[in-house]
Amino acid sequence: MSSQNRTGSRRKTITTITGLAIAGALVLTGCSPEVEKGWLPTERGTTSNTDRIMDLWVNSWIAALVVGTITWGLIIWCLVAYRRRKGTVGFPRQTSFNLPLEVFYLTIPIFMVVVFFYFTDRDQQAIDDRSQPADVVVDVRGKQWAWDFNYKSGDVIQEDVHEAGVQAHLTGNTIDKEQLPTLYLPVNKSVDLELNARDVIHSFWVPAFLQKRDMIPGKTNYIRFTPTKEGTYDGKCAELCGEYHSEMLFRVKVVSESEFTAHMDELKAAGNTGLLGVEYDRNPNLNEIK
Repeated sequence: MSSQNRTGSRRKTITTITGLAIAGALVLTGCSPEVEKGWLPTERGTTSNTDRIMDLWVNSWIAALVVGTITWGLIIWCLVAYRRRKGTVGFPRQTSFNLPLEVFYLTIPIFMVVVFFYFTDRDQQAIDDRSQPADVVVDVRGKQWAWDFNYKSGDVIQEDVHEAGVQAHLTGNTIDKEQLPTLYLPVNKSVDLELNARDVIHSFWVPAFLQKRDMIPGKTNYIRFTPTKEGTYDGKCAELCGEYHSEMLFRVKVVSESEFTAHMDELKAAGNTGLLGVEYDRNPNLNEIK
């Protein structure tokens, strides 16, 4: 009997220590910057939307972890509390239903879904709000396998200009990123990106901006944000679009308004006036055959 008591005591001690160690590890990792931003590939304040997206992501994971912990705790508790004891014969008392428990199981998940839906819908509407005109409008056109950027005249841009990108070539050597198609944006100015595809479905993705949207032939999608931190950010096509999909790379340079204006002047001086519009699309379902 004493041997069994010692064994049970040791098991209880080991379980307690393991639980405390796991809880301590979770608390300590929660202090790291990576955990605070949910392991997302950016920093707070990169654009007007990154903080909102980051908070929604992290808070959703916290809620999921709390629910998961409670669920697993109840499962383990049931396994221990209602395990079959030694010497027990026959079946335990059978219960056909438990109305309070069934109501609980129904209402709690519905409440959780409603809460998740509310915060997701609230943030999505705020992110996609285009009720006010943007300071800068850029028609971004994806093509196999590069990008064209059409800067439309407006409050900041004085005249339509464009920049045609050339496909990257991956040879196993280090890429010269200065040769990649580069989208210039002025810091602290609201931006509308009009996303179009010239041929097949592409997807515009800048990981640091935490926003990604498909580019569908014949349909214009939009991304609205305000870049709030100067810097150079990597972008890529996130939709398998053909043989050289992996070489469909680009960069985004967020610069001061004076630098942005200077770049627009450079494009104008180079003869890149006007827009590279639908006349360069090659979707057979949209272009007339002459």
